[in-house]
Amino acid sequence: MSEVAAQVRPLAGGEKVRWTAADIALLPQNEFTRYEIIDGDLHMSRQPSWEHQNTCGRIYAELLIWSRSSKLGEPSINPGILFSDVDNVIPDVVWISFERLKALKDPAGHLTGAPELVVEVLSYGEQNEARDRQAKLKLYTVYGMQEYWIADWRLKQMEIYRRERDRLRLTATLFAQDELTSPLLPGFACPVGRLFE
Repeated sequence: MSEVAAQVRPLAGGEKVRWTAADIALLPQNEFTRYEIIDGDLHMSRQPSWEHQNTCGRIYAELLIWSRSSKLGEPSINPGILFSDVDNVIPDVVWISFERLKALKDPAGHLTGAPELVVEVLSYGEQNEARDRQAKLKLYTVYGMQEYWIADWRLKQMEIYRRERDRLRLTATLFAQDELTSPLLPGFACPVGRLFE
């Protein structure tokens, strides 16, 4: 996603504005802008690039094929996750077990907690990369994500973060010639290069 910096003025006394889900509901809604809140900070994103979306689609397709045969859960593209009033994000792709989906989906169809796996596809720009590599990594760690994949379609590589004790840690950086597997997804295997064709 291409990020547009939110223009936020400090409150009197230098305090920073903390955005909430209620604030997002008051912002103009259109199909070209997505709003996310991470620890009360507002992030606005434009529609992603063609390459970004194709990468998301390929990752989703591989997870969908495996999910249909395993019958353990399902993937989704751009689901809303409402962790709290000040933490609302729209990851690129998620995979969630059916049991967890039943427990975490609210009446509006949003997740209210962490799916087992989240995938973010990097968009161009330092702010975008920092958001995915730092702010979202921290957020997904705090809320109990089991795995976090960061896909870089420019470099054709995938960084794999897995939960070790209390945090998500980088366990592998995979390249086009490597095979992507996961202990969360028994029997899942995909050549990394296929995700970036």
